[in-house]
Amino acid sequence: MSQKKGKKKQKGGARRRQPAAKGKPSRVSRVLVGLAVAVALAGIYLVFMRQGPSSGGTEGAAGPGSGRPADRAAPASAGFHALVGKWVRPDGGYVISVRSVDPDGRVDAGYFNPRPINVSRAEASAEGNAVKLFIELQAAGYPGSTYELIYDPGNDALVGVYFQAAMQQRFQVHFVRTE
Repeated sequence: MSQKKGKKKQKGGARRRQPAAKGKPSRVSRVLVGLAVAVALAGIYLVFMRQGPSSGGTEGAAGPGSGRPADRAAPASAGFHALVGKWVRPDGGYVISVRSVDPDGRVDAGYFNPRPINVSRAEASAEGNAVKLFIELQAAGYPGSTYELIYDPGNDALVGVYFQAAMQQRFQVHFVRTE
């Protein structure tokens, strides 16, 4: 018996498209959702970068083309103490524990998801009035993933970008203090 018995040959040689399986989004819808998320995250990032963490404006913002050099002097290091504490990311329960920050910006920190993930580098810095925290992770599933966060004193929160290195994607994130 021939295996072709149950199949009808289509006219014109055109292939018939199979309907998408229920529960699985089509490739086009996944791309559109991905683009929408990327645009939304870019907009949020621009709003935070334009306003700064606490000033509500651009005063004290330093960076390329701002005409002001980045202020990394000792007065800003006094604000580093605000980073010390336990911070949780509400969207996933990820935890950053900042045990101490030296005046030169060296940070003793841990990262938990919920088990400890190796923190290969942690640094605090300041630009104008902004206190920043940088954390780099080195572990299976996190090879070179980073957090670039800015302390928002008005909300007592850390706000910024998580770079997931394995997926080469950036996500807007925030952490709230639990201790």
